[in-house]
Amino acid sequence: RPVHFGSIRQPHGQSGQPVRFQSILPFSYHSKLSPLSHFFYLHAMTNEKAVAEKLLQIQAIKLNMEKPFIWASGWKSPIYCDNRKVLSFPYIREFIKSEMSNLVFQEFADAEGLAGVATAGIAWGAMAADQLKLPFIYVRAKPKEHGMGNQIEGYYEPGKKIVVIEDLISTGKSSLQVAEVLKQSGLEILGMVSIFNYGFDQAKTAFESAGIRLRSLTDYPTLISLALEKGLVSADQQGALLKWLEDPASWGQHKS
Repeated sequence: RPVHFGSIRQPHGQSGQPVRFQSILPFSYHSKLSPLSHFFYLHAMTNEKAVAEKLLQIQAIKLNMEKPFIWASGWKSPIYCDNRKVLSFPYIREFIKSEMSNLVFQEFADAEGLAGVATAGIAWGAMAADQLKLPFIYVRAKPKEHGMGNQIEGYYEPGKKIVVIEDLISTGKSSLQVAEVLKQSGLEILGMVSIFNYGFDQAKTAFESAGIRLRSLTDYPTLISLALEKGLVSADQQGALLKWLEDPASWGQHKS
């Protein structure tokens, strides 16, 4: 049976499952290493399907083709994602936190801090930063209109390498605006990590143009594939759901 300790996925045990454990090197040795090297790291892999299953389990993600959800943009959508629900389920919250920490370490091992996007990214960024023992800051959509007028909350030093933490990526516009605020403040953006990503071409193009690597724990195609496996949707419905991804602005226009 695999044993899980700490945050970083480790070599596969006899069961074929990855084993997790933390380094037990003395602190004096850790102090000579890079910010994240106090974890042993040999193998890391995020299980996109397992994350999607957890989100479906607690109905953080809902699918409804007959009565599409209406986004603020006016788009009709067969899916609604509310990752804030995860915070109310301790064991699933712990699982998502661990997977996010794994992904940050796997893809951005040189990170010197994490920055959460207000408001939904604050909790996840703070939990991952605590797990990885990294500094944490968060970024408001706009500067405060009172007090110090801060847009970035927390202590940071210009030049530090930062990973931005989001809960959800749709078009990427608001997330990239936050990344730009951090850049203008002298921080180096290594990349961005989210729980869920719709996978729109628009977002992919925007992140590529900004030169920011985006990694997500799971995404829309993975979710739809899982829904088909579990009998939540039919093969025909799967095709219709994937068509939404191709042209979300026009999808469902025939529906009343």
